Amino acid sequence: MKALVFEKYQSAPVLQEVPQPEPGPGEVLLKVAGAGACHSDVSVYRDFSDEVGPPQLAPSFVLGHESAGWVEALGPGVSGLEVGSAHLVYGPMGCGRCAACSRGQDTYCENAATMPHLAAGLGRDGGMAEYVAVPARNLVPLGDADPRAAAPLSDAGLTPYHAIKLALPKLQGAGRTALVIGLGGLGQVAVQILRAVTGATVIATDAKPEAMAKAESYGAVTVPAGDGQAEAIREITGGRGVDAVFDLVGAAGTVALAMQVVALQGRVTVVGIAGGVFEWSFFTVPYEVELTSTYWGTIEELHEVAALYRAGKIDPGVQTFSLDEAPEAYRLLEAGELSGRAVVLPHG
Repeated sequence: MKALVFEKYQSAPVLQEVPQPEPGPGEVLLKVAGAGACHSDVSVYRDFSDEVGPPQLAPSFVLGHESAGWVEALGPGVSGLEVGSAHLVYGPMGCGRCAACSRGQDTYCENAATMPHLAAGLGRDGGMAEYVAVPARNLVPLGDADPRAAAPLSDAGLTPYHAIKLALPKLQGAGRTALVIGLGGLGQVAVQILRAVTGATVIATDAKPEAMAKAESYGAVTVPAGDGQAEAIREITGGRGVDAVFDLVGAAGTVALAMQVVALQGRVTVVGIAGGVFEWSFFTVPYEVELTSTYWGTIEELHEVAALYRAGKIDPGVQTFSLDEAPEAYRLLEAGELSGRAVVLPHG
């Protein structure tokens, strides 16, 4: 079968012919409906090396940690799944034995250092191919919803959902505000999730007018990046600051902005991995502000994301490519020239 393979560090992935996988015990073979291209993939093949990066991500393997598809075949010991049914793939794969994995939080597996891979598409062959084999336990049913457009929800939906869910105590009650910094794929989904699960006023900010216009269509109040940005955000909150800030960029400037506009006892969650740093001082940060980070989410939360998608509450806003066009999708992703979340459709 044809697949997009991360073959070596500091090099773009390449299309190759690889053997079609066979589902092992407890696994399912999926006919891939869609696979999302993510900036995390770019970090793996551009930024990592033999000296830098987790050893589990050493090449080579098939990319694609955002996947959805139809059940093609069941491996030994698997029952209760109908051939042809549509599912999202929960990408993270922990040991399955520790406390974190027992909660469905494979992202924080206590034995991650001893695992041969981190996720489907991150160390283990993923969904950027015609077929992928995954543990049956990692499937989240989509019902009648389209699995092709749903593929990015495995990460671009789950990651902001997890961050927002942890911040919900800050958003309970009338008059609460939330801020989304960075309106790429994850940021646009974050705006939609906040509108769907909270009553907070959602503020969104970005440097691109078209991104802000899209966020406005989802119900956000927008503020452009640039001079007076922090003051304009605080003005929307009546001067008290934002109750929960979600930084989908993670650069030094965006983290600083978040800490400038957060309210007393508010929460700032850094989701983006741009590597920014922040210098904390007791006298420059509002009292009892939480500054935290987050990574992906739980399989239970992916079930909840799928429910929002089936109900029409969230739309990942995809731009589709054939499998032959997958290298071009990544080129556009790196160049910042995509108009939506890139999804590769191996079967058209």
